[in-house]
Amino acid sequence: MSQPATTPRHPRPRALGLLTTTLLLAACTSNPATPRDAEPPASATTPQVSGPLCAALPTGTDPGNPTFLASQPADQALRWIPTLTTFEAALRTSGVLTDLPAGTGVTILAPTDDAFAATFSEDNWDDLMTHHTDQLRTLLKAHLVTGTHPIDDLTTAGTTTTLDGTAIAVTRTGPTARLGDRADTVCADYQATNARIHLINAVLGPLPVTAGTGHRAH
Repeated sequence: MSQPATTPRHPRPRALGLLTTTLLLAACTSNPATPRDAEPPASATTPQVSGPLCAALPTGTDPGNPTFLASQPADQALRWIPTLTTFEAALRTSGVLTDLPAGTGVTILAPTDDAFAATFSEDNWDDLMTHHTDQLRTLLKAHLVTGTHPIDDLTTAGTTTTLDGTAIAVTRTGPTARLGDRADTVCADYQATNARIHLINAVLGPLPVTAGTGHRAH
């Protein structure tokens, strides 16, 4: 009686076995550190902002979070902070930031949209933006300080001088800092490329026009 036909078994190619062994050896002898292990501590990479408004602003991986802004030029970083639309538009319109010498660091005391709404009527602000560029530039310079200064450095010094030549006192008031007798920080110590940004709750400097009746849209 003839034997039933069987399917011949082909041996596993020796080359594949050698390749598997080589890969296993490479895995065992490679650097065991993972990208997460190689990252520096969070405290060294994440800017620490402080103030009562910070919790309402982008955090974590949200667009506009402090870590992301730290790699942006100052003018771009301001665009990502949702409560600074009025101030950012004024800086862009006036060109004040571009007047700074190349490589010069700047500290920006940035009034929030609410601060502008409490100070200017919509009509007065639009008139200032459109027809009074010199007055606008003077006003904005009252919110810029040469050099990149953390808020703790400003409070330790006790005073700072803005680009319009005005010296203002800076004092610590619990979790915030007081600027002169007019403004408090509401979220301090944003970092940007060669800049520090401190959000404040009032407009500083000379006020060429003030709010009467009217309302500024945010």
